[in-house]
Amino acid sequence: RVNSSLCSDELLVEDLETEGERQLKSLLHHQLDTRVSIEQCKSKRRCFAPAAFYKPFGEEAAGALSLSQFQALQESDRETASLRELGLSDAEILLWK
Repeated sequence: RVNSSLCSDELLVEDLETEGERQLKSLLHHQLDTRVSIEQCKSKRRCFAPAAFYKPFGEEAAGALSLSQFQALQESDRETASLRELGLSDAEILLWK
């Protein structure tokens, strides 16, 4: 952004406002603004999902499988993935199965 008080075609570097400066001014304004409501805090809250663990079909899917065998393998993989999401370790999953 250019300072509007300049009337000539020559622009001085110190009269230019960079995007970084604008962002810093905006952050400073938000930091100094003490008027906050609970609703504003709730709207800014972000929820993060836990990291996913992906283990592709390996030796189990190698070779030729019939459709029913592949579907059973897929179902078993879904079950294992849901148990992992519950926080079980691989050893606990094997014990459960």
